[in-house]
Amino acid sequence: MTILGSEFKSVGRIEERYVLARELGRGDFGVTYLCIDRNTRELFACKSISKRKLRTAVDVEDVRREVAIMRHVPKSPCIVSLREACEDDRAVHLVMELCEGGELFDRIVAKGHYSERAAAAIMRTIVEVVQLCHRHGVIHRDLKPENFLFVDKKENSPLKAIDFGLSIFFEPGEKFSEIVGSPYYMAPEVLKRSYGPEIDIWSAGVILYILLCGVPPFWAETEQGVAKAILRGVIDFECEPWPSVSESAKNLVQQMLEPDPKLRLTAKQVLEHPWIQNTKKAPNIPLGNVVKPRLKQFSRMNGFKRRALMVIADHLSIEETEDIKEMFRMMDTDNDGIISHDELKAGLPKFDSHLVESEMQMLIEAIDSKGKGTLDYGDFVARKMERLIAQDWQVISYTRLIPTRMAGSAMMNLLMMDGSLNLSNE
Repeated sequence: MTILGSEFKSVGRIEERYVLARELGRGDFGVTYLCIDRNTRELFACKSISKRKLRTAVDVEDVRREVAIMRHVPKSPCIVSLREACEDDRAVHLVMELCEGGELFDRIVAKGHYSERAAAAIMRTIVEVVQLCHRHGVIHRDLKPENFLFVDKKENSPLKAIDFGLSIFFEPGEKFSEIVGSPYYMAPEVLKRSYGPEIDIWSAGVILYILLCGVPPFWAETEQGVAKAILRGVIDFECEPWPSVSESAKNLVQQMLEPDPKLRLTAKQVLEHPWIQNTKKAPNIPLGNVVKPRLKQFSRMNGFKRRALMVIADHLSIEETEDIKEMFRMMDTDNDGIISHDELKAGLPKFDSHLVESEMQMLIEAIDSKGKGTLDYGDFVARKMERLIAQDWQVISYTRLIPTRMAGSAMMNLLMMDGSLNLSNE
């Protein structure tokens, strides 16, 4: 199967031209490796997307669009550059600029001093990415801290956007209905299935809120709860450290998290806001002792997700996790779209899994979003897991529970089923 067009290079094997060294990260479809050019010895990052995992026409189109967007958006100091895209018989390979400076929140937590001034400089970069995308007809659709990396470990290292896997081209006035993105950062109009480029400003506003206080503005233990909080739109400026945050910063947060996309600031307006314009004049006093510990905690997985994944990780093979969709269907013996406790208990042994009763119950309680003692299709199938040795916890864990495209659909399905989502504009 050929994924890319004829204008792209087709290589015998990627290893003939590059040395693929250590793994840098994993996503829903691919693995990113440290990549060394065999001729020049230059270092890059290579995102290898397995063709075996591209099971639908939508999956294939997503990869083609990601490559097209990375080639379309002009080179910028705030966006990782694409050196080349090629494919062999096993995978599509995106060879990109290497960023080894670490993730945004990790850098903040490691620094001894963190202030509004530092947050303003970070936000300027993020919104510059948004502005560049929008000027060239692209909605990012998945702005979140994990999608920004520092180039190196230097104090003044540039911060760059690294992932355009959910981005999409748009025309002025065009509206989209597909629910994609990461739950905490979704704009209300995404949940209402009618949105445009304004959603990127909302997501950036969520990041700004987190940068200033360490927790997201719309918080809950389940995706359903997060969606309800987003639709309510109540922003807390009372808890620490908000009383000591400047009014200018709070004003910008409010205007970026404006529920009505027509009234929300544009990227240009955000960059012209006094708090961003006067970055060097922003308060340089520490944001208190609560922000960095909160950022560290928030950057980890929620406890209930970790519990579920630890159980699954210990009992399912790699092949089974890749085929988890088929696994669900085989367990759902009555084809009602729900796995009951009895179906789970009867089904897992078919896959050489031997959970004891307490582990079985832990799995259901940890993943069950509706609290009904069952696992529905969205709860179970959406979880394509990436393995990671979690140093802080010294156990096998997983970096993400729900792929961002699937997470949105699962959230919507849950809300629609229990009747708690009111999509009216009243």
